[in-house]
Amino acid sequence: MQQNTQTATAPAAKHAGLGTFAGVFTPSILTILGIILFLRLGYVVGHSGLAQALAIIAVAHAVSLLTSLSLSAIATNLRVKGGGDYYLISRTLGVSFGGAIGLVLFLAQAVSVGFYCIGFAEAVGAWLPGRDGLLLREIGGGAVLALGLLAWMGSDWATRFQYLVMAAIAAAIGAFALGALGTWNMETLAANWQPPPGHLSFWVAFAIFFPAVTGFTQGVSMSGDLADAGRSIPRGVLWAVGLSMLIYIGAAVLFAAALPNAELSADFDAMQRVASYAPLVVAGVLAATLSSALASFLGAPRILQSLSADGIFPALKPFALGSGAGNNPRRGVLLTSVIAAAVVALGDLNAIASLVSMFFLVSYGLLNYATYFEARTQNPSFRPRFRYFDQRASLAGALLCAGAMLAIDLASGAIAVAVLFGIYQYLEHKAAPAGWADSRRSSHLQMARKHLLAAAAEPEHPRDWRPQLLVFSDTARRRQRLLQFASWIEGGSGLTTVVRVLQGQGAEMIDQRKRVLEELAEELRESRSTAFALVVTGGEFDAMLSAIVQSAGIGPLRVNTVVANWIEDASTSAHALGVNRFGQNLRTAFRLGSNLLVLDGNEQEWSEVSARPADERVIDVWWRPNRTGELMLLLAHLITRSDEWEDAQIRLLAAPKDEEDKESATATLKAALAEFRIEARIEMIEHLEAEAIIAHSRDSALVFLPFGIHGGRFFGPAGGDLPSLLQALPLVAMTMAAQDVDLDADPDVESSDDADRPAVQAAPG
Repeated sequence: MQQNTQTATAPAAKHAGLGTFAGVFTPSILTILGIILFLRLGYVVGHSGLAQALAIIAVAHAVSLLTSLSLSAIATNLRVKGGGDYYLISRTLGVSFGGAIGLVLFLAQAVSVGFYCIGFAEAVGAWLPGRDGLLLREIGGGAVLALGLLAWMGSDWATRFQYLVMAAIAAAIGAFALGALGTWNMETLAANWQPPPGHLSFWVAFAIFFPAVTGFTQGVSMSGDLADAGRSIPRGVLWAVGLSMLIYIGAAVLFAAALPNAELSADFDAMQRVASYAPLVVAGVLAATLSSALASFLGAPRILQSLSADGIFPALKPFALGSGAGNNPRRGVLLTSVIAAAVVALGDLNAIASLVSMFFLVSYGLLNYATYFEARTQNPSFRPRFRYFDQRASLAGALLCAGAMLAIDLASGAIAVAVLFGIYQYLEHKAAPAGWADSRRSSHLQMARKHLLAAAAEPEHPRDWRPQLLVFSDTARRRQRLLQFASWIEGGSGLTTVVRVLQGQGAEMIDQRKRVLEELAEELRESRSTAFALVVTGGEFDAMLSAIVQSAGIGPLRVNTVVANWIEDASTSAHALGVNRFGQNLRTAFRLGSNLLVLDGNEQEWSEVSARPADERVIDVWWRPNRTGELMLLLAHLITRSDEWEDAQIRLLAAPKDEEDKESATATLKAALAEFRIEARIEMIEHLEAEAIIAHSRDSALVFLPFGIHGGRFFGPAGGDLPSLLQALPLVAMTMAAQDVDLDADPDVESSDDADRPAVQAAPG
């Protein structure tokens, strides 16, 4: 994919020689000054009156002007290559948006070639005797063939032809202006200021006129052929929009002063009637259709070439290759010719024409939004050289485009959005990661900054507790189980950081740390884990542990829970020293304020859990009336949020106090569960002993067990040695809470100081 990208873009950048006038201004203004100017502007003035017609022109050009400002900002912030709108949007909003808009823009421009050629055929056919549908299709097909040959020869040849077209359009406008000035009548102008009775509504007239301003980005599609795209695009587009707006305003005033509204609204050929020499207007109409078709013929293949070079759609890869020193996209020209010829063969496609306009509007709206999106991220890399940019103008442009879509044709707009959304969703799930930077990550970082600052400004409360996990593991085989367990207890509400600790110092450790970090990140990607990778180098592990636990996280997202695997074969005397040191390390993390979760489970126990249906899984929580008990209960509930455990049942196991009987103890726990809003089945046992724990939990899927550490040794909830107890149990999550977790329903109740809820610390119980 990378090789194709270089083939499609690098040569163009080296050879590109078109300047602002030939490469941007000319194709843009020739597309704007098209059929609407010659055949529909007088009709709009006649139906709407001059005042409303000027308002329509102003609103329509506001869309193009605001979009031009956004376009100028992006074009002066990026090194613009081939692809025009597609390139700018994809490098800002990412591969999915870019691929979707690139594909529909290519199709829209390719179809537009056929429509403009149909318009050319109808204009020519009006002067031919005995015309029929077949003749018009033949004329339109001939126009497609002729324009295709020009596009095949390259942008230089097409640009030369554009100068002839520009001369014809200029002559037609000049003939119209001379004729209108010769028949200027102030009384007619005053009478035409207001719309006549039974006139078209503002938005209907706007819908008729708006396609006139949708061609201002045609020059942008030539970005790969420009000598200096960052300089030429802003100047060429803004000059084209500004000049065309003056021409449309002037033409509207001339129409209103030359003919009464009744005549304007009844005759599409009013410009010919007013002109000093009507054949020049006819030539202008023919030139306008050809110029618009040629601009699309130049733009569509280049969008396709850039889209193909990026490798987003593998089937389009052959179209990435160009020809000659200018990297001319001849394969794209052929495909565009085929599509345009098919449109000409079908004939009148007014419904699809409206849909094509919607695609252009969507692209303009997305271009405005992309610029606003880029600016609001406060990305330090967003430094456009265009001085007149304001992100509020880009947002206004996006909203105006959306409003224009609603006003012109709601049904076509909905179809266009649905098509784009469908392609977007496909690319979200199927497209390979793009090899370019876009603004989405900057937006996420900016929002993260904003929300972190806001969260840090609020007072901390145990009710807001979420699992922020720090997972310690140096063995890939056991790390996968630990990460799976961490994903369960996150419950979709927390974050996990998996850390590897490398002991050693010096330059070699820096290189080793980088390599291990890449390996760990790749391991997480392959396992589709949402955990973050962290690799730390330094001296003794005991000293490093304290620093890691204290510094992990950021702001209010500090790590609050350390997760680790239980030592394998911990019951053997050979591992006694390791168990003792492991306990001391956990004790250090606990004293620094971290909850502790130690997972014990061998491969067989994991296999048994995986094979057990979700509705047959039981999660045991060995309850203690303290912060550890509440933490275990909350984590058990969070596990049931995952798809694998959503049908599992939580069982709360507890022994009554000496002065309580089973009934009163059960009632107390039921009241607590109701207050906690967690569903669990309560089971009371006579005495909390190791044998009772084994008897009740050996057939469960997962067991939450409180534990204690004293002198480096581990103790279970019954006070006995923990390693021997673990051997008789299934998957076990040993838990020790250092923090309050508020499970109460009342948000106004202050957290207790835990005086009546002793934490499991040095010893169990």
